Amino acid sequence: MISPLTRVDAPAAPEATTLAGAREGRAGEGDLSLLDDRDAWLEFSRPVADAAHGASPSVAAPADSGCWESTVVFEGMHCAACATTLEQSLRAIPGVLEAEVSAASHRGRVVWDEQSTRPSTWMRAVERAGYRALPAHDAFASARRQAETRKMLWRLGVAGMCMMQVMMYATPTYFTRAGEIEPDLVNLLRWAQWVLSIPVILFSCRPFFANALRDLRQRSISMDLPVALGMLITFVVSSLGTFEPNGLFGREVYFDSLTMFVFFLLTGRWLELRLRDRTAGALDALMHRLPESVERRDADGTWARVVARRVRVGDVLRVLPGEAFPADGAVLRGHTSVDEALLTGESTPVPRGEGDQVIAGSHNLAAPVEVEVLRVGGDTRYAQIVSLMEQASVSKPTVAQLADRLAKPFLIFVLLAAGATAAWWWPSDPGHAMMIAVAILVVTCPCALSLATPAAMLASAGSLARRGVLVRRLQALETLAKVDTLVFDKTGTLTRDAFVLEEVRVRPGATAGQALALAAQLAGGSLHPVSRALVGAAETRGESVPACGGLVLQEVAGQGVRATVVADGDSQEFRLGSAHFAGVSAEVVDADAKGPVSHLTDAQGWLATFKFREDLRGDAPAAVQALQAAGVSVQLLSGDAPAAAAALGRLAGIEQVRGGCSPDEKLAAMQREQAAGHTVAMVGDGLNDGPVLAGAHVSFAFGRAVPLARAQSDFVVLGEQLMAIPQAQSQSRETMRVVRQNLGWAVAYNIVGVPMAMAGWMPPWAAGLGMAVSSLVVVANAMRLARTPTLSRGGA
Repeated sequence: MISPLTRVDAPAAPEATTLAGAREGRAGEGDLSLLDDRDAWLEFSRPVADAAHGASPSVAAPADSGCWESTVVFEGMHCAACATTLEQSLRAIPGVLEAEVSAASHRGRVVWDEQSTRPSTWMRAVERAGYRALPAHDAFASARRQAETRKMLWRLGVAGMCMMQVMMYATPTYFTRAGEIEPDLVNLLRWAQWVLSIPVILFSCRPFFANALRDLRQRSISMDLPVALGMLITFVVSSLGTFEPNGLFGREVYFDSLTMFVFFLLTGRWLELRLRDRTAGALDALMHRLPESVERRDADGTWARVVARRVRVGDVLRVLPGEAFPADGAVLRGHTSVDEALLTGESTPVPRGEGDQVIAGSHNLAAPVEVEVLRVGGDTRYAQIVSLMEQASVSKPTVAQLADRLAKPFLIFVLLAAGATAAWWWPSDPGHAMMIAVAILVVTCPCALSLATPAAMLASAGSLARRGVLVRRLQALETLAKVDTLVFDKTGTLTRDAFVLEEVRVRPGATAGQALALAAQLAGGSLHPVSRALVGAAETRGESVPACGGLVLQEVAGQGVRATVVADGDSQEFRLGSAHFAGVSAEVVDADAKGPVSHLTDAQGWLATFKFREDLRGDAPAAVQALQAAGVSVQLLSGDAPAAAAALGRLAGIEQVRGGCSPDEKLAAMQREQAAGHTVAMVGDGLNDGPVLAGAHVSFAFGRAVPLARAQSDFVVLGEQLMAIPQAQSQSRETMRVVRQNLGWAVAYNIVGVPMAMAGWMPPWAAGLGMAVSSLVVVANAMRLARTPTLSRGGA
């Protein structure tokens, strides 16, 4: 996101107080216009050019196009039909290019053009549809959720108390035959039940009736419409039976069924809300890790507490123990330990002293430190992680999209089936016919079917996030479960990011120091690990960089760096990279090199060769073994020399190794596997991995990968543990097992429940219980995915 620093400190920022009032809605709908200020919408929006990889290609746009992607939370949602209604309402607004709403997370993504619309416009459209849209980072969202939960508990308590009293007055009629109780006493018991049912109808049922009226006004349909109809029909039929005991509906009253299924529905909805909040716990924890305020050093050297959103690059902050760092920065003074577990997957606190960098969202544990701010807002690693999590929370797997499309037609079928069944049973007993219709309206709940897939995948994504693996697309979990071939890149993936310069060989007349300094100058603009190792070695050895005017650098992905130096009208070309790229002769190449080798050439030919030593990640053999034990074929494709790649492959336990591959050759090799019918996953870390990551069925990038690699990946591994790969693959298979269980339960429940209700074998209270239990079973089963073991070190 552009600015995740969204918590506000009202005393220090008057304009933030105004915006907060708008969020709380205290002054009415007009306050939404305050969100039309660019500084306000930056808190929950980002340019589409920055978000294009998370959005569909149809809405990708250049940075100056004025297109924005906003992440919002919706209040008032209860089912997939609600999500469909919201998407239709948003897409009807001119200027809204795309809208996607998740029924499981109650979050949505809105892509809009600032030339045609503003946030207040499409947010008011949401309100007209009967819902409420809030910025995803709204500081008051938690307080509103708590207030709504308390109100739901009050409604549940009233329904429960009245239900018990109604059952007490209805019990005598359960155990007696007709005529055994005096008619006047029967009527008195009915009137007592009617009085006790009124608070349930007026207070406990109010959300159902309000949402049903909203559906009627909008000419739409959600799950609350048939439920509200069932409640209203039951109350009206039972009231007529109470007022006219000898009338058409006087044979029996159903206040006990009414209060029971209201109680069951509210209980199920409350428990479902609690469980859903737990499945989204990792995302919420990420969202609210930044502090509300921080101490900043003023120009006169004094410290003043300011809101975190006022922090700028270059500011000096003092972060106290127990506080979170509000931005990425470097420690200027002090030594402490920092908890980066939720951002990197590393559970052990790490030491940080003068010169070390700290990341936004991590917690200071030990001592006060002074930090110079290097990156704020959308440039921080924290913001990138939050952005990836948000993309996952609103994405819809294919199965979930199908369920959402079926929700409204299914509800229409329910209404028609209830009407037809009531007409069939009406001649024999009108009151019983109406209760059968009520049972059909209540029991046929598509919520379980709609929640079956997204609830499981969100729970799984939250579990992976707590272990340092971010899921960018929920659909990728389904694909990862089918993977039978996994391809590793070598440099920076199977091996650690850093290399150590082991040997320098130079031609006669040159010195190792001069060659190293020149190579470091060429490598200075490259992100490749070998280039960083050259620069680091030159700095460590104190080599001075020669002054070269008019230096023009060009990096060839996966090959090396070409430089042209212009001096006194003459130009000279240097090359640094692979033997083929540098054009060195065969006798210079060391065929027995066990690590990366880089060659430097000038106009006279070969100038120097740099041999590096690379370290296999400690848990690489265990990760490879775990994948192979799971039936996954593991391969290694590398741009380095075949001998070096083969040696590393043997250490990692990988038999299928191919070295000397260009990016195009890597992609071609992977495509051959795909053409053979294999589902291929790719794990990469470098600039040259972009095409292969994009072409794989599913892909992993390590968190320190370059932006292009992250943009093309489905999963981002934040830590340094390769064991995260097999654990994610195992988690994906378990996720799909849970999804199949959920779908099987939802389908079986409707197959059994609907015929029973139509046959008159299911009373309304049992239908309400079944509806509540069906959703709870799905969500509770999905919650099992959140209870996963912590990331194994795997020998690292």
